[in-house]
Amino acid sequence: MAEDLFSSVYNPDVLSCLANLSNDEVFTPPEIVNEMLDMLPEDLFKNPDSKFLDPVCKTGVFLREIAKRLINGLSDQIPDLQERLDHIFHEQLYGIAITELTSLLSRRSVYCSKYANSEYAVSKFDDADGNIRYKRLKHHWTNGKCAYCGATRSEYDRGDALETYAYELIHHLRPEEIFGMKFDVIIGNPPYQLSDGGNGKSAKPIYQMFVKQAIKLNPRFMSMIIPSRWFSGGKGLEDFRSYMLTNGHITKLVDYENFKDVFPGVDLAGGACYFLWERDKEDKCEVVNYKENGSSSMTRRLDEYDIFIRQNLAVEIVRKVQEVNNGKETLSNRVSSRKPFGLPTNYLPKDSGVPCYFIQKIGKKFADTKDVDDSRGLLDKWKLLAPKAPIAGQTDFSKPVGFYYDGNTRIAAPGECCTESFIVLGAFDTEEEVLSYKSYIFTKIVRFLLLQTVVSQDVTKKNFCFIPDLGKYSGNYTDEQLCEEWGINETEWEYIDSRIGTIVGQGNHTKGE
Repeated sequence: MAEDLFSSVYNPDVLSCLANLSNDEVFTPPEIVNEMLDMLPEDLFKNPDSKFLDPVCKTGVFLREIAKRLINGLSDQIPDLQERLDHIFHEQLYGIAITELTSLLSRRSVYCSKYANSEYAVSKFDDADGNIRYKRLKHHWTNGKCAYCGATRSEYDRGDALETYAYELIHHLRPEEIFGMKFDVIIGNPPYQLSDGGNGKSAKPIYQMFVKQAIKLNPRFMSMIIPSRWFSGGKGLEDFRSYMLTNGHITKLVDYENFKDVFPGVDLAGGACYFLWERDKEDKCEVVNYKENGSSSMTRRLDEYDIFIRQNLAVEIVRKVQEVNNGKETLSNRVSSRKPFGLPTNYLPKDSGVPCYFIQKIGKKFADTKDVDDSRGLLDKWKLLAPKAPIAGQTDFSKPVGFYYDGNTRIAAPGECCTESFIVLGAFDTEEEVLSYKSYIFTKIVRFLLLQTVVSQDVTKKNFCFIPDLGKYSGNYTDEQLCEEWGINETEWEYIDSRIGTIVGQGNHTKGE
């Protein structure tokens, strides 16, 4: 009877519904939780001394699914069900909720009661929290920012009626003091971002802080599900990216190009990933790519390049191009930085002055001569301008990506400039050169090499690091020509062709035409 009651209480359907809600604090579907737990050694769930921590509890789904595995795994060692439940919940499972509401939800999901000392709890504690704690903390303000998480005081200095979002794990210099014990496994889905007080809805990532703090606790295993943007982008993620790619302890990385494949009700550019970090192992990493038509797996070094190439099928193509280029310059050195003429996106057009390209709905107007910064020596050149967000609106990178075409690029003549809405892909002395360069940029293979570094809608000069700079540009470039020069075979070309959208009306950009 007790077994039947317990099975009915642990019903994943409710949490599957919650996982479809759109929320900054994204709830994790049970099926994804179990995929993450499948990466762990099975003997952990047969060991009565194993300890598990979810430091970012929302629904309690991680602890709940771990409990189900322990209940089965310890059945021989602790035959009595109630004794087994008491041992698991009191000695093996621990959580830190991110808000008061999620603490109640997590306890309800794990203990079957929002108060752990309730008569309805499947394992009764002496206090209401049990092993799922929530402690309301305040941010530590320094010059208008939290010294721990970087939250802005104007956004998060709140009264008692509102959540502060001062998450306990990342507001401790010594996180090991929270529970005062060692954990075998730390696993969870951390909050992804906080408003940073910038223009509009500007936000900074914070999920990396949870990963770093979890590593400080030195568990045997650690797994978290986070946005994939850290592969090559994200505000302030340079050190985090370097660590993740070079530490050697990440033994499995599972990447979903489409965020909705993991969190059905949420849309986030760049997709999502989860990983397994192993304290006692340094090795190559098994990289698994999931997309609409299946998955692929490859064991490789994450730090083969400064920017992580997420698609296994793309690695060999990039390697071939890199080998032919043999350490020569790439387009990262030719493409301009953001704001190439010092004019911000919101710069207002003038009645006269330097001809200037604004956002598409404004077109070419004028900028005040004194406002134009020509320190890069671009003004008197023929320039290929491209939008800094050429794939705005596209969040599912499992679909073909377009990037550049006649409709969103501009040829700017000598004496013309642009606002921050554009970057300068290349600047040349003659119109013939810039047109030749444009045909090179428009080839599918060049845009495919660009795609390997892009995990958001914005493109900057660093994203061109895999594209060879040919130095001199003349004539019309085609994919057939470049595939032959770089040794790209037919199978590899078919993959490239499937990943990059065709430019309507640009026949020379398709191999064989």
